[in-house]
Amino acid sequence: MPELPEVETVRRGLAPAMEDARFDEVFAHRGDLRWPLPEDFAARLKGQTVTGLGRRAKYLLADLSSGDVLLMHLGMSGSFRVLRDGAAQTPGVFHHRRSDFGKHDHVVFRMSSGATIAFNDPRRFGCMKLFPRRAIEDEPLLRALGPEPLGNEFDAGMLAKACAGKKTSVKAALLDQRIVAGLGNIYVCEALNRSRISPRRSAATLATRSGAPQERTGPLVEAIKAVLTDAIEAGGSSLRDHRQTDGELGYFQHRFRVYDREGKPCPTRGCKGTIRRIVQGGRSTFFCPVCQK
Repeated sequence: MPELPEVETVRRGLAPAMEDARFDEVFAHRGDLRWPLPEDFAARLKGQTVTGLGRRAKYLLADLSSGDVLLMHLGMSGSFRVLRDGAAQTPGVFHHRRSDFGKHDHVVFRMSSGATIAFNDPRRFGCMKLFPRRAIEDEPLLRALGPEPLGNEFDAGMLAKACAGKKTSVKAALLDQRIVAGLGNIYVCEALNRSRISPRRSAATLATRSGAPQERTGPLVEAIKAVLTDAIEAGGSSLRDHRQTDGELGYFQHRFRVYDREGKPCPTRGCKGTIRRIVQGGRSTFFCPVCQK
């Protein structure tokens, strides 16, 4: 599933085509994705202008002139394509070839900007919802989310407080969207390696008994921010279905230190360890057992 950097890459690719543009035509080629589309979906969008396009965790949020918000989620295999004059332009990229364009284009927007935007989702785990902006705090998909990892609110003190007394592993804690929003398996593995913290370490060890951050907590927060920033600059990681809106692949997978590198030397300077793979919570974890403690 695309993580925060991939979704942010998609947002940046869509913004020039959507922001300050009007939905001239909306085509819903089926009535459902992961869940049924909102009632009168096309009619509620047509004629509305996108006043801003933002992101919350792994969700795209388009503010509309009607006062509604269009929430869009890529799911496992979803991607957007932007076409201008028949040429495809895509936000975000992955290794495996995407399905033939048009075959799974379930929702298509024709914008007053001259762009046609197609949402393609072979597995249909993505979703789109419409709700009033005033009700955003009550939206079930958003209301329990923790702070954005790239925001000022996310710091060592906040992370320590959230992890104090937890019996789960530090990796499981970082994947908990209630603690920090938008992180996924790839970037948690990478950040833990950069900060030399074992994914098996107890989350509670990030805090003192009083709930203050331990010495290792600050470097972990900085590593999370750095790896996300680096991944966004690289257009995300293309492993399966992720493509940018112009059809290009993301390139951060070429900079992985540990993810999917089982059996290879640890890249940490001076470390002679070998990357291992273990399973935590049903997901693969990649780390160096020598320098990550």
